[in-house]
Amino acid sequence: MDRRKIVKRRWMGIVGSALLFCIAVPGLLIAQAAQTAQTPGPYARIAIMRALDGHGAEWEAGYIRHLEWHRLAKDTFNWYSYSISSSAERQRWIIYATFGHTGAELSNPVSPAEDERDNLINVLPHAQFMGSGLYEFLSALSRGNGVPTPTLRAEYTTVVLQYGAGKAFEAALAAEQANLTGETLWYRLVAGGNTPTYVRLRPRPSLASILDERADQPLPERINELISRMTVEALNLRPDMLVNVTPVPAR
Repeated sequence: MDRRKIVKRRWMGIVGSALLFCIAVPGLLIAQAAQTAQTPGPYARIAIMRALDGHGAEWEAGYIRHLEWHRLAKDTFNWYSYSISSSAERQRWIIYATFGHTGAELSNPVSPAEDERDNLINVLPHAQFMGSGLYEFLSALSRGNGVPTPTLRAEYTTVVLQYGAGKAFEAALAAEQANLTGETLWYRLVAGGNTPTYVRLRPRPSLASILDERADQPLPERINELISRMTVEALNLRPDMLVNVTPVPAR
């Protein structure tokens, strides 16, 4: 074969390969970026506050104004708010939380100085903050992606373990993970309180759903000796206290 034809064919092959690379790589990067965007980060901030005595109405109005500040500041975080509807000690307290973040995202909240200033004006005169923790989502123990479905009700379980019992506790729950029948989200406290502490959030459409599934979602009996204290509370999602969260209508 003529040498010039051989060179020409090789050159055309090189150009064709380069064109395919230029077409494929951007598409691959876009697909990877989309997958990353759809995968929530592993960290959540879960906090709780209560109204000062006699300040219930002012507290709720001030907190709603503060959440409006977050919207106007174009905060990209999701902010959930639940009122505790069934509890021996924390009736009507508010659990507020944001889920599905990386460490970098939690380190860069929107306008923290302005956020604190608005809190001082609208919330702190009427409320007491009762705690704030950073939690890690435990996918191997859970059913769900770590960002709860915003249903109108939820069951909230807090488990405080004996010192050093975390690994055995997680291993026992991981062994039962395949038997979970509904959205069940486990988080491990990493900062902001006594450890080892875990919380389980089970979003449900109604109180009846929580009660009906109570017998189907027990903790394994073999972990009872690992537990120092456990509380189970029913929560109501507050549609008037959400940011970047759309509640799921009742069925």
